[in-house]
Order: sequence, then structure tokens, then C-alpha cells
Amino acid sequence: MRVVGGKFRNRALVAPKGRSTRPTSDRARENMFNVIEHADWCPPVEGARVIDLYAGSGALGIEAVSRGAAFCLFVEMAAEARGAIRTNVDTLQLFGNTRIHRRDATALGEKPSNLGAPFNLVFLDPPYGHALGPKTLSKLIEGNWVSEDAVAVLEVGAEEEPETPGWEARVVKEYGAAKVLFLERASAG
Repeated sequence: MRVVGGKFRNRALVAPKGRSTRPTSDRARENMFNVIEHADWCPPVEGARVIDLYAGSGALGIEAVSRGAAFCLFVEMAAEARGAIRTNVDTLQLFGNTRIHRRDATALGEKPSNLGAPFNLVFLDPPYGHALGPKTLSKLIEGNWVSEDAVAVLEVGAEEEPETPGWEARVVKEYGAAKVLFLERASAG
């Protein structure tokens, strides 16, 4: 597994050992960022505030930082995965513009004020088949974690048809066993 674009292109990333996480493939990540970077409804990656939920190895958030995102918060419960994220952050020396939180993404609560402005680019790669995405998407809005113009990228199993409360699907892509929904925050009016 490697970073596929930006200033850390081709740098190797470590993934957590075992089968509890399934890192997004390099090819799928490259395609995901092509959609994000070319969509006129998506805020630019350059300068974005990113939250990577169910972060696993942190590859999606690291990819965003490599492409110019200003900050990334990695949210992950599994100790093995947090260790992999920490290793990747240390290797790439991303100390100043990343943080790692041990938190249940379905129970985020209110965004702490010490995390700065709301996030405008969200990655969610929850375990397939547990309907965690819809609950997390709701919690992001309820807890004021995301900006009004936020875009979320939700990865689910190819056969899943998740609800996206508070979000509108703009693009849906399939990559093997995965389906990726590119979501724009729904207007409040």
C-alpha cells in the first residue's frame, strides 16, 4: 500500500495486521480523489479540513494531506489500527497537521472547540454490513463536526444501499466488492 498522489506520492504506508480492517486499494483511492478533485460541487482538497472516520491505516486522510489538505483528524477505535496510523504519521512527519482520536464514530457528540473549524471533507469506511455509515453521517451534522459545504465519501459493500440522512448522493462508483458514495451535505432550506 502506498500514497498515490501529491507530495508523498509512492511513499509506503503500513496497514494494521489481521483481517479486522480492509484498506482501500491504491487504485480505488486514486479514482476517489479524481472524483473529488474534478467535481465542481466539492470543496478543493488544497487547504481542506479532513476527518477520516473508521480510519484503519489512515490512508485516505494521509492521501488528502499529501494532496494539500491543511489538517486531518483520524478517528479509530482499534488499537492496532491507531498504531498503524501513528507509524504512518511518524514516517511522513505529519505531526503538526494531524491528530488521532480514539472515539466511536457513531457516538461523536459535540465537536470539541480545540479542534478548530468544522471539517469540509469527510471519509467514512466503516465495517461492511452493519449500517454504521448512516448513523455516523447523522452524528457529524448533529455534533457540528462538518461545514455547510462539506462533502462526505462513504465506502460500503457493493450490495449495500445505505440511507444518507442529511446528505445527497452526487456520484456512486463501484470498485470490486466496494461501493463508494460521494455525498454533498443537503441544504437546510
